Amino acid sequence: MATFSALATPATLTDSRGMIITLREARAEARKLREQGDFARALTVYQHILAAVPLDYEVRMLVADVLVEACESEAAAQLYRTIAIHDIRAGHPLPALVGCQALAKLGRPIGDIEALLVQTYASGSPYLARFAIRPAPVDPNTKFESGSIASPKSLQHAAEHALRAALDLSVYVGYQEQYHPLPFLSELSQESFIAVARTLAVLRLKHGQLVMRQGDVGDSLFLVASGELLVFVDTPQGPRDVARLFENTLFGEMALITGQPRTASVAVVGEADVIQVSKAALLQVMLAVPSVRDALDRFSRERLIKNLLQTSPLFAPFTKSQQGELLRHFEGHEIEAGVDVITEGEPGKGLFLILSGEVDVLKDAGGSSPATLAHLKSGDMFGEMSLVTDQPTTATVRATLPTTVLFLAREYVERLAAAVPEIEAYFEELAMNRARDNTMRKERGAVPAEAVEVDLSDIVPV
Repeated sequence: MATFSALATPATLTDSRGMIITLREARAEARKLREQGDFARALTVYQHILAAVPLDYEVRMLVADVLVEACESEAAAQLYRTIAIHDIRAGHPLPALVGCQALAKLGRPIGDIEALLVQTYASGSPYLARFAIRPAPVDPNTKFESGSIASPKSLQHAAEHALRAALDLSVYVGYQEQYHPLPFLSELSQESFIAVARTLAVLRLKHGQLVMRQGDVGDSLFLVASGELLVFVDTPQGPRDVARLFENTLFGEMALITGQPRTASVAVVGEADVIQVSKAALLQVMLAVPSVRDALDRFSRERLIKNLLQTSPLFAPFTKSQQGELLRHFEGHEIEAGVDVITEGEPGKGLFLILSGEVDVLKDAGGSSPATLAHLKSGDMFGEMSLVTDQPTTATVRATLPTTVLFLAREYVERLAAAVPEIEAYFEELAMNRARDNTMRKERGAVPAEAVEVDLSDIVPV
């Protein structure tokens, strides 16, 4: 896994009595001690964190990790099991998956924990509710007084005290009755959930490591189990931060679904546990459990549509409920590579939105092969030119990859444009931009003059 060195180095904790520090700083100090092999003092710092911030469930997992590194496997297994079961009941199933894998590496049975996990979070579970409370991770900027962290008497002494503190769950007075579904995984039946869960890769990542890199081909999607991740994009002016990701966030799925390169990089801040769902592993599971394919298709479609609603100007003038109503008028179509979606010269059928895949816009210029006017990808729209100009289609649109499109019939588009001035203006602006692009291609000699879709003079600006 690569490292993104431009990330700032975490602050260092001192043991000055009365100093106000953040949870992020305290974790960074413990991490540094672990890297130096000072497990006893690292455990003491974690114990101090739990005393100050007892709801920090992520630190409990870190205590178990240090116990493994310190060769205290029995104590580590006891803690992993306790916190995995607790996390499932407390609404943190992804950290529980991490705990299960850690237990499996120690050779401990996990069947009962898996059973509890799927009974609670698989599709059809009576405990799932879309509007249930989603427990938030503790804010890494939480401040508390550092106090004085004395040197432990021995590793065994530090391990015993840290284990006791991590096993003490008395601060949790009760568990929820219903839980928020997991992205993708809660689409699966119990059988499918277990099958997929056993193929997941748990990445235990350190500060600055890259989970994915902008421009790379996407072959996995990821779920944040714990910790913090930074999303950034490379620009001519240097890296630009886009977002921070925390527990229960799914990312990287668009490149997996569409087959297009990653549009951003994601790096670890501090440390993080990330669950990787690879395309290769999913394909293997689908051979044994065919229902997984249906769940993935359903999930993919929903994610693509959600992304389209958030990014397409077509839906911008509408409220969420109106967007849903509009979306119900679209028909979904799966197009194989090489198939023409629109044929040049035919009447305009309606509007097409690309959910996934790619198409070429082609013009017959009388030669041996058509001229390519445009290459369109996920989120792009086509078919609007013949609707705006009320002319037959002047180009062919051909799928270059297996492509999923949403189609809105001409009659509904016309009613929509008449009722919503912003939509009519958007179609006309889009058509003008397409015509301008084609005119520029003609002037550069990129395509013959007769291949231009429509002249700018045919479009009346709003």
